[in-house]
Amino acid sequence: MRRKNKNLFGVISPASLNLHYLRLWTLLAFLAFSITACDKAEPPTPPVLEVAVLQVQPRGIPIHLDMVGQTRGSISIPVRARVDGVLEEMHFLEGRPVSKGQLLYVIDASPYQSQVVEAQGRLAQARTNMAKARSDLDRIKPLAEIDAVSKQDLDAAVAQYEAARGAVQAAEAQLEQAEIRLGYTRIHAPVAGLIGITKAKVGEYVGRDPNPVVLNYLSQTDPIRVRFSINEREYLRFSREFAAEMAKMDGQHEGKGGLQLILADGSIHKHDGKVVNFDAAVDPATGTLTLEADFPNPERLVLPGQFARVRAVVEERKAALAVPQKAVMETQGLFQLAVIADDNTVELRRVEMGPRVEHEWIVEAGLEAGERIALEGLQRLRSGMKVIPDQAPAETGQQEG
Repeated sequence: MRRKNKNLFGVISPASLNLHYLRLWTLLAFLAFSITACDKAEPPTPPVLEVAVLQVQPRGIPIHLDMVGQTRGSISIPVRARVDGVLEEMHFLEGRPVSKGQLLYVIDASPYQSQVVEAQGRLAQARTNMAKARSDLDRIKPLAEIDAVSKQDLDAAVAQYEAARGAVQAAEAQLEQAEIRLGYTRIHAPVAGLIGITKAKVGEYVGRDPNPVVLNYLSQTDPIRVRFSINEREYLRFSREFAAEMAKMDGQHEGKGGLQLILADGSIHKHDGKVVNFDAAVDPATGTLTLEADFPNPERLVLPGQFARVRAVVEERKAALAVPQKAVMETQGLFQLAVIADDNTVELRRVEMGPRVEHEWIVEAGLEAGERIALEGLQRLRSGMKVIPDQAPAETGQQEG
């Protein structure tokens, strides 16, 4: 019996073994060829990016200076209790307008009425004493002329009359003061305006610490006044436009208009304002100059105590090139724009930037009128790469930021 060959494939004949080896070498050769072919294949071409571009055109742009301030009444007066006592009456609605001379508060007048009566009694007594002194003087004068009484008696009568007349004048002054204090028990509005929430209610003792002395505040809100400060650098820019007008301000003239009031919600007050007051010098402690501007406020939309920004146009750029701020790449204080050439090739170009206006940034140097810039995908763009430009409308590039 013939002995069978054994190997890794089991018990097979020599012919079958050769066939298996042939198949194995064929498979290995095919794999080696496939790997070599993959190594020599070119990498796939990256897809061309489609980017939004904006063609930059020159236009006039006003340069604004924003200054933070706080609103107050054009006239703001504390309503004080000038005498102390129990608050008996209140004749207004809090937070409502009041007219000039309107009765606001009434303080208990009983103690002050007694002082008036007492002062009237002193005055009556002083007048009686003066009348008696006058009568004595009239009687002694003729006797002194005929030497019936001594010169000393005449001098004493004259002195007594003068003293009595002085006492009458003092009593009259005391009565006037008592009547003034009595008048202070009725507090009237010194000006027309908006009155706030009272610091004391009816029945409270007022007019003497620790009780309330300032009972309320009365503010004239039309026009509304804004007090703001600017530093020395801003003042130099501001003065180019407004200092000539400010220098003309006196009792009959006020500053020019053209100021805008930006409210806390970002809206613009629909009435322009003008500078009415300004400090005489820059405060050396803060390095700022304080100014005040009035804005018409007939709707009483703006109230005293609000924070707001005063905006002034300090420069007018006639043919400025402005780009959206999102189109500017900044690295360590250097600025770049992705400029798209006519053949749609990207150029990362260094530029010099100027002031920011709203969502735009003015380009001082490095960009020409009519050139296109990329608005998006800036991090993926490289110089020399090709892109597919998607022209953005001019208003989109100006408004978005």
